[in-house]
Amino acid sequence: MPSSLPLRVSASLLALSLPGAAIAGESQGASVSELVVTAAPYAISLDTITTSVDVVTASELSLAPPAGIGDLLAGMPGLRSTAYGPGSSRPVIRGLSGPRVLLLQNGVGMVDASSLSPDHAVPSEAGQASRIEVLRGPSTLAYGGSGIGGVVNVMDDRVPSRRPDDRIEGRGALSWSSVDNGRAASGAALIDAGPLVIAIDGATRRSGDYSTPVRPVSDRLAAISGLDRTTETKQRNVSVEADSWGIGASLVGDQGGFLGLSVKRTDTGYGVPYAQVESDPPPETLRLHMKQTRWDLRGEAPVQEGWLEKIRLSVGYADYEHAEIEVDAGAVGTRFLSRGTEGRLEFVMRGSEARQGAFGVQGLTRNFAAIGDEAFIPSVEINELGAFTLQRIEFGRGGVDAGLRIDTRELRADLAGRETSVPAAEAGLDWDATPDTRSFTNVSASAGVFWKPSDPLFLALNLSLSGRAPTEFELFADGPHGGTSTWEIGDPTLDSEKALSLEATLRWTGPDTRLEAHAWAARYDGFIEERPTGETWEDLPVFRFRQSDANFAGLEVEAEQTLLRSDAGRLAGRISGDVVRGDTDFGPPPRIPAYGLTGELAWESRAVDASLEVRRVGDQDRTAPYELATDGYTALNARLAWRPVPDAPVTVSLRGRNLTDAEIREHASFLKDIAPSPSRSVSLGLSLTF
Repeated sequence: MPSSLPLRVSASLLALSLPGAAIAGESQGASVSELVVTAAPYAISLDTITTSVDVVTASELSLAPPAGIGDLLAGMPGLRSTAYGPGSSRPVIRGLSGPRVLLLQNGVGMVDASSLSPDHAVPSEAGQASRIEVLRGPSTLAYGGSGIGGVVNVMDDRVPSRRPDDRIEGRGALSWSSVDNGRAASGAALIDAGPLVIAIDGATRRSGDYSTPVRPVSDRLAAISGLDRTTETKQRNVSVEADSWGIGASLVGDQGGFLGLSVKRTDTGYGVPYAQVESDPPPETLRLHMKQTRWDLRGEAPVQEGWLEKIRLSVGYADYEHAEIEVDAGAVGTRFLSRGTEGRLEFVMRGSEARQGAFGVQGLTRNFAAIGDEAFIPSVEINELGAFTLQRIEFGRGGVDAGLRIDTRELRADLAGRETSVPAAEAGLDWDATPDTRSFTNVSASAGVFWKPSDPLFLALNLSLSGRAPTEFELFADGPHGGTSTWEIGDPTLDSEKALSLEATLRWTGPDTRLEAHAWAARYDGFIEERPTGETWEDLPVFRFRQSDANFAGLEVEAEQTLLRSDAGRLAGRISGDVVRGDTDFGPPPRIPAYGLTGELAWESRAVDASLEVRRVGDQDRTAPYELATDGYTALNARLAWRPVPDAPVTVSLRGRNLTDAEIREHASFLKDIAPSPSRSVSLGLSLTF
């Protein structure tokens, strides 16, 4: 379902280490040029930024209906969700997902296995975030090749970087949704405790099976396959139970430096949708259990003299487990384990009005293992090391951004005694004779120019070259993958995937008008994708990872116009849209979403914010093999936020989603033909800051 969150203000570089940065676009329509964010990691004002970022603030998160990260962000220009049921949703950015979209926690990786399969949940709850930032496209040089499609950074204050204004400050939120009897609660507090600043936070959400506008199995799938569908309009086996808590403490210096440590525990159980058809015996139901314990060490040290201004350190260690439980048998079928550490050290150069710069290093060591019936990849040890620099020079009304990054990645698989499946043997593989180690070195670079011919107008052009090393499952997969209902075979000879991209940005920022547009194109050399071999094995179609050339192109537009401004408030009209098209040597890539267009009429005042939103998503009939076309839809959403006491920190919200009860099937989802989005829903929310 498209998000009914308000239209986000586009920023342009991902803020990683400035938790207190001001955010434009909050009530009363603050000017975009007021927003200052951080980019790897020096500060840039929004009137001279060259790429695209969306920001979801803490206040918006506190009033949003409970959802996974992907579903929460879906509907922003260029973004969709994998929509693998309410328990598992990852972002799709510009038609790309999985290992091409990098998910970060405070600037370092999740160290999980959510990119391995669309049914694997992300170990991060939106209710614990202080803000979420999304950087689109391959201009993600500071974060490495895994961000070749985009970056989502979930930020929190669990390692405090400042002292609270009062002895204690915090926030809390409660919400309820009708379509699935969803309930959620979250809270966070920052406490000044003498030499230490202590942070605590927690989030919990529960939801049941949800109502659907139509029978879950689509008419198109039923007609092609001859399935005898059940008549009920309820999506079964999609309940969610998610709990997460964290605590951290920091020493905060008088000069702005800090050093702190935190721990977070995430525990999530959720069901996986199945095809609801009349059958004997009934379809097998599967429930997934994900848990992770994560430790983070973060710090920042200002440098008083010399050419360095500050040094930042971020290190995250995580122990992750994902278990797939066969409900009827009451047994664990497969377990996915991931344990590792990722660290990042940044050096910010002392800048001037005309020049800024930074450089840094980043490293990762991770051990992955799959155990059980669907252990379709072997145990793998992964080590990565990267170094980068970013520089920015301004002159007059223009300037230049440039960056360079070098990455190495080594994967060492346990192939000793590994059995080669019949489909893999027919493809020419013999795991006993396959080298167990692959090493890759990639060089990424970017260069951008910008020009501000007049105060309202900003123009930019970015050229970037990005490289992504293959993942462990692209190289070594061999076996049944329940999350995609395929038999997957990797290719241990794959080369790195390289993308050459060009993006043009136009931004107009006036007192009553805001317009931002991004036109982009990317050429991939060695694009890695799963393609069917035309065979089946154990009743599953056989897919093998292959490489080809590919071209992607798209357009994203956001516009806002003030229609009325008075002492009582402001009435604004907003429109946003996106379109993406992809082609490879094998034909259209799978699950490329159709165009999206959203219009919104919004009233903003001190006491009440209200909006009415109409979202149109088009048909998608450019499909890959084993993929059905998807009909478009029009959804109506509404939002009301009421602050009953002026200037008091309490907000009551009421939201309506899919009010016309449209049949919504997201083309980016593997499950679109057996699990539509929920039907008409109303949600209530209460948020408090103190």
